[in-house]
Amino acid sequence: MAARSPQLAMAATVAAFLFVLGGVLSFPLGQETKDTVTCGYESCHATKPNMLNVHLVPHTHDDVGWLKTVDQYYYGDRNDIQHAGVQYILDSVVDQLLKNPDRRFIYVETAFFYRWWRRQSSDMQQTVKQLVNEGRLEFVNGGWCMSDEATTHYGAVIDQMTMGLRFLNETFGACGRPRVAWHIDPFGHAREHASMFAQMGYDGFFFGRLDYQDRNRRRMAKEQELLWRASDSLTPPMADLFTGILPNMYNPPEGFCWDQSCDDPPIRDDPDLEDYNVDDVVQRFLAIASSQARVYKTNHIIMTMGSDFQYENANLWYKNLDKLIHYVNAQQAKGSNVNVLYSTPSCYLQELHRQNLTWALKTDDFFPYADSAHDFWTGYFTSRPALKRYERISNSNLQTCNQLEVLGGPRSRDGPFGKGDSETLKEAMAVAQHHDAVSGTEKQHVANDYARRLANGWTHCQVLVSNSLAALSGSAAKRMYCDNLNISVCPLTESSSKFSVSVYNPLARPVTWPVRLPVGGKAYDVTDAKGASVESQVLPVSRATQEVRKNRGSAVNELVFQVQAPPLGYSTYFVSRLQSGPPPASAEYGAPKSIQNKFLRATFYPDTGLLSGLSNLETKQSINLSQNFYWYNASDGNNVLSIQPSGAYIFRPNSSTPFIISRTAKTKTVQNSVVQEVRQWFSPWVSQVVRLYADSRALELEWTVGPVPIKDGLGKEVITRLDTDIKTSGFFYTDSNGREVLQRKKDFRPTWHLQQTEPIAGNYFPINSRAFIKDDANQLTVVTDRSQGGGSIQNGSLEIMLHRRLLKDDVRGVGEPLNETSDIYPDGLVVRGRLLLSLDPPPKAADAYRPLGQGVVLQPLLTFTDGDLNPETQLEFSGLQAALPPAVHLLTLSQWDKDSVLLRLEHQFQSWESKVNSQPVTVNLQKLFSTLEVLGVSELNLSANQWKDEMKRFDWTPQKDSKPLLKTSGDASVWEVTLKPMEIRTFLLRVGHR
Repeated sequence: MAARSPQLAMAATVAAFLFVLGGVLSFPLGQETKDTVTCGYESCHATKPNMLNVHLVPHTHDDVGWLKTVDQYYYGDRNDIQHAGVQYILDSVVDQLLKNPDRRFIYVETAFFYRWWRRQSSDMQQTVKQLVNEGRLEFVNGGWCMSDEATTHYGAVIDQMTMGLRFLNETFGACGRPRVAWHIDPFGHAREHASMFAQMGYDGFFFGRLDYQDRNRRRMAKEQELLWRASDSLTPPMADLFTGILPNMYNPPEGFCWDQSCDDPPIRDDPDLEDYNVDDVVQRFLAIASSQARVYKTNHIIMTMGSDFQYENANLWYKNLDKLIHYVNAQQAKGSNVNVLYSTPSCYLQELHRQNLTWALKTDDFFPYADSAHDFWTGYFTSRPALKRYERISNSNLQTCNQLEVLGGPRSRDGPFGKGDSETLKEAMAVAQHHDAVSGTEKQHVANDYARRLANGWTHCQVLVSNSLAALSGSAAKRMYCDNLNISVCPLTESSSKFSVSVYNPLARPVTWPVRLPVGGKAYDVTDAKGASVESQVLPVSRATQEVRKNRGSAVNELVFQVQAPPLGYSTYFVSRLQSGPPPASAEYGAPKSIQNKFLRATFYPDTGLLSGLSNLETKQSINLSQNFYWYNASDGNNVLSIQPSGAYIFRPNSSTPFIISRTAKTKTVQNSVVQEVRQWFSPWVSQVVRLYADSRALELEWTVGPVPIKDGLGKEVITRLDTDIKTSGFFYTDSNGREVLQRKKDFRPTWHLQQTEPIAGNYFPINSRAFIKDDANQLTVVTDRSQGGGSIQNGSLEIMLHRRLLKDDVRGVGEPLNETSDIYPDGLVVRGRLLLSLDPPPKAADAYRPLGQGVVLQPLLTFTDGDLNPETQLEFSGLQAALPPAVHLLTLSQWDKDSVLLRLEHQFQSWESKVNSQPVTVNLQKLFSTLEVLGVSELNLSANQWKDEMKRFDWTPQKDSKPLLKTSGDASVWEVTLKPMEIRTFLLRVGHR
């Protein structure tokens, strides 16, 4: 390959230098900074081999929203809520770093640093660049935020990391690239995050929180530093990541906090004063260092000197740290073996690597997290379910926006509907990944702000999408968007007698998708892009939907039909109201014996109206399946065993037995050739539709929960439970951030002997997109439409938490109960969602649930045009020359700069999942797109901030290693891309529009 800049400085101004050599996208040399560069591992202070080296790491932890909004935190507004102002922290730290070249500081959250940087003078920017080049200011982690690990989807995490790391790369070059992942505050840690960090090129990963029992065992065994093997499909060491557990979560040692928010006494070193305390400080520090060293493996230990929003007055910290280092090291002359130094996580990591030791190997994850016997942080897996769903929908909209920006070309950003952009939604989505955002662990006004940002971003993207579809279709007719179709609200379809529906499919395979539109008429004609008639039905809007939408819509009927959309493309459907026609289908009282299509049959108990069984008609499988809704009584702190209440973070039921909401359901049934529905009403605040579309391989459970009643003074954690005759022996399975599957077992942890103290909360795990139970014959998979918590408390059972309404704060900092209301729902939030159930034999189950899950994550986008379209309008379009193979998912297609796009292709099957699809697959990049000509290509690491073939990481030796190290072979052609199971490959393509 041609010579390329190691900085990968890919700003728009550099794009002009792109050129093609043998099909490889390249950059010229000469982008390096002229300033002195001694950053990274070269900038580390020397240590002493025969001493205990104590690495002091000055840092601040700046939440991208939590008790205050991201704006309020940056500006230092609303200090009546919490005293915090990030802009002042950065001002103060830079000032203090300049006063002593030995000092160090790390910064994490690019969302804040980006804001601060843009407001600095050119002189200040040059000063900061010099600090970065000298390693005095070092970035760690470097994503837009420090993402949550339980409730985030891997695609959104990769996007926000790419966004932050790209800014650092373009601003500071190689010295801005973080070497260490740093997740000091998330509430449990996902294996998939470790896998992603490894593939992004990080040498190590540090975090602060893990289960108290796990920590105690690891302290005794000196296994607080380990090698995490984060994939069972990727060949080691591709997903191996050295992982360190910090000693004090992320706080200073007790008695050594010198921030303006702290109460510890400063170092008073004037011997003529009465309150001289240097000797006391030194002795206490030596004792703490000695104690910490006993539970770590080497003669190097790390101490985090900082905490939440600290260093607003950095002089306080640095003046005392300078003294601490001086006086402790002075003891070496008296025989002390302790050496203290300013350091960074990467410098500490380098010293561990130099030890050339073997490290304990871990292959599971760090969920669930408990900080004491009755305090399991498993409630946030479900907290704020409406926000969790909105974040997932926003991600789908963003991917569609990104794709259409590429496919539509420059006219997408500036077209007939004005100037549109994808950046606003990208930034809003990146902020939403924060561990106090999509997690649901923020104050209510902050949750509202996250939602507002997503809505604003989508407004910007709508302009871009409209421009792009106008460019691709040749029609500048105004397009309208209906974001409340889930509650049957769409003003255009309700009032118009003739309109068209454009269905854009962001997946790289064709999809069949059910469309449900609120309508004012009783009969309609639907035709596709070729003029062929499409079977449709008009159904009455359910009582539950009428109640949940309030006064936002008034349609009494819904038009239902199924559409087909090409890969990475759209298809157009035409709807006309008929003056006469068959009457709308009626909803008959009672439940049928069964509903079925050619794939599935669901049966019901005639006396209760509840589900009784599920059958796969293709494979001749059948299981007993009953489903109902329950609620756990949330502890209010008056429990006999513990005063811990349930809250935004913590799930703490008062009893292991949930209350059933109703043993029977009032039912109505609608059956026709397009869809069959059993509408179940359990109580005034719980209802459900069991739905089966004609061509669906999954049974849909559309649940509606709320307002959760609290007049009885009881907080409630609402679940649905699926009980089957599948023989599970205590095992069940969940996904990790939407990707690889992990085996779970009741009352069990793979790496330590669990003393179970909370039989329900202690057996809850995050379910990001799917969970399943299985035996040798059957596998019942549940695909979720958002992140939720769940478990298998009884054999053959799977329960999923849907909604939480609590009356007490759980004393973890939020300071308010999780009791959501809104202007529309003043009596309590109403939440609607979907679960998709599939039944397959275990060897073939992944072939069904993998594409099913992707279809929920990236769902078609509907746009509407009133009246007739121009006859010249192109009614169908696909951005691909052909659909990608079933094993391949197009994860990312987004504009990078004027002439290049970022492409990620992934193999979406694990190595053991499928006989058919767990095989390597080859794709030709030049034969991929229908309207783009690929002129050049270079491969990047996962986060797109390093060339793939230049990415070098530390090698680590595990104590047990049964797999060989990765061996690679060169591709036969630069255009031929082979994907192995669970592999994601990232490319920068230079493209031209055909």
